[in-house]
Amino acid sequence: MSRPDWIALDWGTTNLRGWAMRRDGSVIEARTSDRGMGSLGPETFEAALREICAGWLDYGTVPIIACGMVGARQGWVEAAYTRVPCPPLSPSLTRVPGALDVSIIPGLSQADPADVMRGEETQAAGFLALNPGWDGVLCMPGSHSKWAHLSAGEVVSFRSFMTGELFAALATRTVLRHSVPAEGWDEDAFDAAVAETLSRPERLASALFTIRAKDILHGQDGARARSRLSGLLIGAELAAAKPYWLGQQIGVIGAGGLASLYVRALAAQGAPATQANATATTLAGLTAAWKQRTSS
Repeated sequence: MSRPDWIALDWGTTNLRGWAMRRDGSVIEARTSDRGMGSLGPETFEAALREICAGWLDYGTVPIIACGMVGARQGWVEAAYTRVPCPPLSPSLTRVPGALDVSIIPGLSQADPADVMRGEETQAAGFLALNPGWDGVLCMPGSHSKWAHLSAGEVVSFRSFMTGELFAALATRTVLRHSVPAEGWDEDAFDAAVAETLSRPERLASALFTIRAKDILHGQDGARARSRLSGLLIGAELAAAKPYWLGQQIGVIGAGGLASLYVRALAAQGAPATQANATATTLAGLTAAWKQRTSS
């Protein structure tokens, strides 16, 4: 393998992804690991990094740019948040002490309403790098979905929603676990549920219990139950995020699956959204951070 000019890392709570990179931002080799931040202590981050970068560091010191929860308070080194409004990439990366040349991209914070993001700022930076001059709203679905208003190259404000985590908890830790299977899908049930909570979000808690009641009384199909749970939660999120997306240019970052559900739900409200690949935007953001560091 040719010598990498630099290494890109997306280091989340559960997983670690690494790429050996060329100077022009193209990928030489990609790797994944289950050694996410949540499974590591302060003394084991370097070993996890050396493991995923095996062979890439044989050429001497190689600059490493990392984003994600590796920079959290409980991560390797805390990369202090930058307060919005500001560009998605901080002008100053946080260096990790030691023999390796590691820099971490800081997350973003918002004072009122209180909010933070870590990792999504890199996706936002990558989206802007791939779409210069773009103004609008980015939706970044996940365990904690983010809606970010971007204008003139800055993140103006953002809001987080625990939709993905709520879905997982309700489907596996509450009475709904008896009715919601791990797989199966019904588009009509999803669409109807989105419309239901978008129009009456205050009924969410009651609507959720109907999933169990319909199963007990009518033997509701498991695929319909799973789709209804997803639709109710995404509909409630869209209702709360409406001031962000209504009348705006919208981008949804994510590959297939979850991101496509948001695109579908928004389209039903007459709000077309452009879907962008999450890996591509993350790499574009990491590349922008590396170029920023090399030019400073």
